[in-house]
Amino acid sequence: QVQLVESGGGVVQPGGSLRLSCATSIVTFNVYVIGWYRRTPGKERELVASISPFGGETNFADSVKGRFAISRNDARKSVDLQMNDLNVEDTAVYYCGAGRVGRETTYWGQGTQVTVSS
Repeated sequence: QVQLVESGGGVVQPGGSLRLSCATSIVTFNVYVIGWYRRTPGKERELVASISPFGGETNFADSVKGRFAISRNDARKSVDLQMNDLNVEDTAVYYCGAGRVGRETTYWGQGTQVTVSS
């Protein structure tokens, strides 16, 4: 059974940084697109960042461009999301998801809470 496990969430002050990690058990991890998503109460799930296989093309939501970075380690089957200059609007539950190129996300993690508060 495939598992995705997020870690690294917590409480941080505005302007602070957090690094989220997504560890997976996907055997063919190197062919999967990995995305970080977030959800806040009353809002739809938002794709924050994604990273493709085979070269690692990255995409970011406009709201996080210049502040967030995403990276993958195929040998460790993991993806990290570095979040800098956090603001209260970044408060959400963050999920990682995995899907084959051109297909919907197939696997999801359980989420990790990020709270930005003074």
